Order: sequence, then structure tokens, then C-alpha cells
Amino acid sequence: QVQLVESGGGLVQAGGSLKLSCEASGRTFSNYAMGWFRQAPGKEREFVAAISWRSGRTSYADSVKGRFTMSRDNAKNMVYLQMNSLKPEDTANYYCTTTKSPFSDNVRWPDVYWGQGTQVTVSS
Repeated sequence: QVQLVESGGGLVQAGGSLKLSCEASGRTFSNYAMGWFRQAPGKEREFVAAISWRSGRTSYADSVKGRFTMSRDNAKNMVYLQMNSLKPEDTANYYCTTTKSPFSDNVRWPDVYWGQGTQVTVSS
């Protein structure tokens, strides 16, 4: 059974930084791409970042490119999202995701599993 547990959210002032962590369990971590999505109240869930299963290549939403960095540590079954220069519009619940299928970089709903989320609030 796949489990994803996020941590690291909180309240931060605009311009500040936070680092989100996600611990995965239940299967061979290195065989699966990972991603981060977010959802703000009253808005649709949106893609934030993803990291491939094999090369570690990353991709980002335009809204976070240059400010957020995603990484993974296969030895620890962990992924991270370093968020810098945070803006009030980054306020959302952030979800760690992983592909349902191995050896795939298709981190897209509905082909992913989700964690419970961690709240990030950026004050102006």
C-alpha cells in the first residue's frame, strides 16, 4: 500500500522560504516519478513540480519556475520542495504525488496517488 506523508508547511512572510518534505513507503521508491500539486480555497488543484524516476530531471509550473526546486533522495525514500521568494499567491495546501505506474514520468491526475497535504500560508 502506497503511503505519502508530507511535512514542512507553515506560515511565512512574503519573500520567505519553506522546505516541504514527503516520505514515501509501500513500494520501490526509485521506480516512480514524484510530483507536487497545490490547491487553494475555491481554486482548482494545479501542478507545481515533478521529478522523473530515472534521470532526476525536474519540471515546474511557470508560476514557480526559478523560485521552487524539487529534489529526491532515493536512499531515504524522500522528495523535497524548496520554496524561495514566496508570494501570497503561493498560499495553498500542497500535496505530494507519485505515479501509479512504475517507469513512467506521467505525473498527471488521475494517474497518481496523493498524500494528505500540508498547508502553506504566505502573508503579505
